[in-house]
Amino acid sequence: MYIVAGAEFGDREGHVLIISKALYGLHSSGLRWSKRLADVLRSMGFFPSKAEKDIWMRDKGDHYEYIAVYVDDLMIASRIPEVIVKALIDEHNFKLKGTGPTKFRLGCDFYRDKQGILCYAPKKCIEKILDNYRRVYGTWPKVAHSPLINGDHPELDTSNLLNEDDQKVYQSLIGALQWVIQIGRFDITTAVMTLSQF
Repeated sequence: MYIVAGAEFGDREGHVLIISKALYGLHSSGLRWSKRLADVLRSMGFFPSKAEKDIWMRDKGDHYEYIAVYVDDLMIASRIPEVIVKALIDEHNFKLKGTGPTKFRLGCDFYRDKQGILCYAPKKCIEKILDNYRRVYGTWPKVAHSPLINGDHPELDTSNLLNEDDQKVYQSLIGALQWVIQIGRFDITTAVMTLSQF
């Protein structure tokens, strides 16, 4: 980045001034950060997935290490993730905060089961949806079976149409459920997509 100095710079007016410190909030800031991270990851032996450019991997012989990038957040899957974190901080001068085992990310809870296997589920996200439903309708939703309850035909429903405010609430609930599907609750796909038509 550079600027041409104005009158406020006194005798330096007209000079080209190069800005060497990182600036946030510029249109190009995100792109510059992504490019720098990509260069660093390549120098560390990582390469991007052919299917998803924000998933980086490196072959360690008997296993692969992965780094998933979401904007400026990193999720590292490695036998010893501290080695990667240390290299990013000490060798490449990244300022990482909140490092440690992942507990919650993008609406998903991460936990280990009794055998120590890493699992994920949208527990908090579903709790929030249920709380919103109860707040709006004053009751808990009815228990239903997936994909659809036998004999359920929403296309034959003769209920009154919703007013504009209620339509927004309905669309918000459907949108939240669609996100829950995206993060792993595939069992509700048919019911949610059916309700999305209305």
